[in-house]
Amino acid sequence: MTVNLTKGQAISLQKNDGGSLTAVRMGLGWQAAPRRGLFGSRTREIDLDASAVLFADKQPVDVVFFQHLVSDDGSVRHTGDNLVGGAGQGGDDESILVDLQRVPVHIDQIVFTVNSFTGQTFQEVQNAFCRLVDETNGQELARYTLAGGGDYTAQIMAKVHRVNGTWTMTALGAPANGRTFQDLIPVILPHL
Repeated sequence: MTVNLTKGQAISLQKNDGGSLTAVRMGLGWQAAPRRGLFGSRTREIDLDASAVLFADKQPVDVVFFQHLVSDDGSVRHTGDNLVGGAGQGGDDESILVDLQRVPVHIDQIVFTVNSFTGQTFQEVQNAFCRLVDETNGQELARYTLAGGGDYTAQIMAKVHRVNGTWTMTALGAPANGRTFQDLIPVILPHL
């Protein structure tokens, strides 16, 4: 059963049987919103990029994004860059896989971001979402809809963090501006 998250809502990644999730996938999906013009509606390709920034004691120590597809320790992996979105017609256009059992103990938070590499604002994006999937069985656990458009080019989507030794996901949904994850670090820090 999927939990539809609202901004700031957190869910435990503990399974109903008391076990813990071992591998999760953060999926990102989007479509370009049609724009009305003199000769009807048209869409413009939009290149959104998913990134995962790994933190240890509120310090960024590694990042996974389209130019660095695997974390240095191998626990986090990006499946590849999608330059236009909408490929899955509601499915994931970009995914980041996290092997929670392999994440080093000093990493206490993984923050997922999305940014418009080509600089379009979220007013030009529709049907955007991020979702967390149990990678062992393909079950969607949580979904956060990146709704509302907005005159910004990035969003701090969610974080997976350790709480008393158990992983928890929190939907952040914080708008920001920036074309790359580096631009977003100052905006991420208050959410740690």
